[in-house]
Amino acid sequence: MADSSKGLPPEAVPKLRAMLTFMQDMTDASKLHTVPAWKAHKLTGSRKDTWSLHVTRNWRLTFRVEMEEIVEVNYEDYH
Repeated sequence: MADSSKGLPPEAVPKLRAMLTFMQDMTDASKLHTVPAWKAHKLTGSRKDTWSLHVTRNWRLTFRVEMEEIVEVNYEDYH
């Protein structure tokens, strides 16, 4: 994972870094539920295998886990 925060809102950077560090070290996606403030959950419908973590009011960190590897990491406003 890159360490550049270019293009990200400065107020979100510390939380995003904490999330990405946690994800990099996690061995099981269910561990995401140990941090209630992140409101970790899987999306439904066409994005049913995508995880979502709450960053700010409308912005989420989304990603998928495939064969114990984190893929398709995005910072998005999907509301």
